[in-house]
Amino acid sequence: MSVSQSADEDGGPVVEGLLDEVIRRLWPVHRVIVRAVERGLAGTGMTAGQHAVLDALRRGGPRTVPQLARALDLDRQPVQRLVNDAKALGLAETVANPEHRRSSLVRLTTRGESVLARVQGAEREALRRHLGDLDPGEVATALRVLDRLGEVFHALERAAGERNPQDRNDPSDPNEPNDRGADGP
Repeated sequence: MSVSQSADEDGGPVVEGLLDEVIRRLWPVHRVIVRAVERGLAGTGMTAGQHAVLDALRRGGPRTVPQLARALDLDRQPVQRLVNDAKALGLAETVANPEHRRSSLVRLTTRGESVLARVQGAEREALRRHLGDLDPGEVATALRVLDRLGEVFHALERAAGERNPQDRNDPSDPNEPNDRGADGP
């Protein structure tokens, strides 16, 4: 038997026990990462949520709020609040959308790009300093496992939504144009 096929003391495959442990550790790790990110944002006026929105804009370019919500796997309304707060801080702005007159694009301002570059530079330096000893292959494996977990749980969530349509979480707004193009269905 391979490691993934061998049995643990409960008779279940070892991989199931390991995946249970990965899932158990995700939430506390996520919380501690958010707290660390927020400490790194001290003095910027930004929250971890605004950091996530600005990072999505940096990585994906200008987008509508519904597109950002899908990219972040969040409801549209909280993303709109995060965008409004980032705009109030002068880190993001809305501009005309050539695809839809009623749905503006959100983009980083020059100040937003500068603040984000400074914050993320410090984050990358901390990662290098504290985790630079990790083997790139191990990190790539961790990413593949996290991606697979995300795919499985998204599929489970979709299946549950199909069984319970009233529980579905649709980030679109009936007043927003359907701009799901390149970001997915």
